[in-house]
Amino acid sequence: MGSRHESSETLRNKCAACYRQFNKMEHLVEHMRTSYHSVHEPMCGICRKHCRSFESLREHLIGPLPKAECERIFKDRGCDLCLTVLSSRSGLWNHREACQFSRSNNGVLCRLANLGIQDELRLDNSRAKVVALACKMVGGGSDGSLDLCARVCLIDEHERIIFHTYVKPQLPVTNYRYETTGLRPEFLREAMPLKQVQRRIQDYLCNGEPIWHIRSRGGRARVLVGHGLDHDLKCLEMEYPPIMIRDTAKYPPLMKTSKLSNSLKYLTKAYLGYDIQTGQQDPYEDCVATLRLYMRMRSQNHDTEDCPLATDPQNRNNFASWRQNELERMTPEKLLEISRSDYYCWCLDSRTSHTNS
Repeated sequence: MGSRHESSETLRNKCAACYRQFNKMEHLVEHMRTSYHSVHEPMCGICRKHCRSFESLREHLIGPLPKAECERIFKDRGCDLCLTVLSSRSGLWNHREACQFSRSNNGVLCRLANLGIQDELRLDNSRAKVVALACKMVGGGSDGSLDLCARVCLIDEHERIIFHTYVKPQLPVTNYRYETTGLRPEFLREAMPLKQVQRRIQDYLCNGEPIWHIRSRGGRARVLVGHGLDHDLKCLEMEYPPIMIRDTAKYPPLMKTSKLSNSLKYLTKAYLGYDIQTGQQDPYEDCVATLRLYMRMRSQNHDTEDCPLATDPQNRNNFASWRQNELERMTPEKLLEISRSDYYCWCLDSRTSHTNS
């Protein structure tokens, strides 16, 4: 009798999101206090288990130690790119056609950009709300290990180049890294000075708003997408408000289970289905990959919540210690209902892009 009672108690103390089981209800409450489970987490389409990242969901579905029943169904009608489970094999076939991307088909435009400066940067509030940025670096310093920005590309949400230029570094170049950059000394001899590049890009991103005034996602300033943007902005000697940055290297659902960053090359192959950065690399191709990853994350259809973040004032006391007794009387489902995310889900961009806060 005791073991049956223990089993039912453990079941009552089972997390409704990740299915972890706890011996005591107080332990489940503490788990919910620190796990930040929410509707924005990647979720198994079969057993409905919440996962912290798409990488942990991938492990749950296809190994190395997957959930057996989920693995069986996923192998039959699951998309290995977006990890969606379809209702039939024929549905999967049609879905896969749309889900699979090919390398950017803008090659002609890209090659034209390689010939020199392409500049359509204009302060125009009716144009792009989202832009992707990528840089290519050459080496400076005595051993060539210091990154110097030598080429920069900016594209709009339709994958059109709006700015491309070679950049004249402020320090001498000691390694052109030709194998990956394709850059030669003559490309940079008459290139645009770094300060001018920085000013042009920053003016375009701010779109008429003073940078110190950008405090919300609802103003005129543009959302900036990229991979490892901290490094790119540092090399461009630029600052931009974190609230307007979408970095595929730092977005929790796209990170490794160890919470380290995945490479853009890996993310593009795993989630878009094609290869990049083979041989000499083009910043346009990196821009397109990060933009597509952002759009895929933004298009997720999550339930709408009035206050979706744990930091929102209305959620501040959801798991307050003074509510402990009340929380321990709640069902696991109710605890999940009041739990909120600790990161800004990009799906929220599609709801705030036309509103001012």
